[in-house]
Amino acid sequence: MSITVEEKQRLMKEFATKEGDTGSPEVQVAILTSRISTLTEHFKTHKKDNHGRRGLLMMVAQRRKLLDYLKKKDEPRYRVLIAKLGIRR
Repeated sequence: MSITVEEKQRLMKEFATKEGDTGSPEVQVAILTSRISTLTEHFKTHKKDNHGRRGLLMMVAQRRKLLDYLKKKDEPRYRVLIAKLGIRR
């Protein structure tokens, strides 16, 4: 259900703002988006997994908060990120 270490490393490398960047909003949103899409696939087969659904909703809320923060601080970075990830907003 979670993403692999290799996938996480790839996302960090792709969305990092500088070398060794693991905590910027871009990286965090990219990792959350990957986890959300994995969980969404999981729920297509496991419709009654309500405990997992709660975790999904918490991840979506966390991603929303990070995106709102990024939009408030630096809107061009926000626009580039949602375009790159294909998040509709």
